[in-house]
Amino acid sequence: MKGLFIFIAILACMNPASQYILKQAEPFRSILLELQVFIETTVPSVVLQYKWGLPFYTHIDKKGFCYLNCTKGYIDLVFWNGAHITKNEKYLTLGNRKHMKSLRYFKLEVIDPIILINVINESYQLRDKKYYK
Repeated sequence: MKGLFIFIAILACMNPASQYILKQAEPFRSILLELQVFIETTVPSVVLQYKWGLPFYTHIDKKGFCYLNCTKGYIDLVFWNGAHITKNEKYLTLGNRKHMKSLRYFKLEVIDPIILINVINESYQLRDKKYYK
């Protein structure tokens, strides 16, 4: 029981974006943590924030980069300027969005590191484009 109180105390001291990730049930917590590592190691200059109730990465100049959303039994890694992403497009989904595209994950095992890194890198290269076409 003491371990639970320590975990709750640590969680209370964390930023809201980290809290969001750690509060998710498995396998979603593991997926979110894995995506967090890929994002932050591929583009170390992005900053993790908490916007619209979600973990949200921005560039140093505060422009949007991507956000993580746990919903309806899957994780969406949504790219702010997804409308401009053309490589690996067959792996991206629009969902109910008009401009932003996402990589959607139901299980940790289906994360393809090569596709993920390629999409993150392409999104970073497109950082100066507007989020819509």
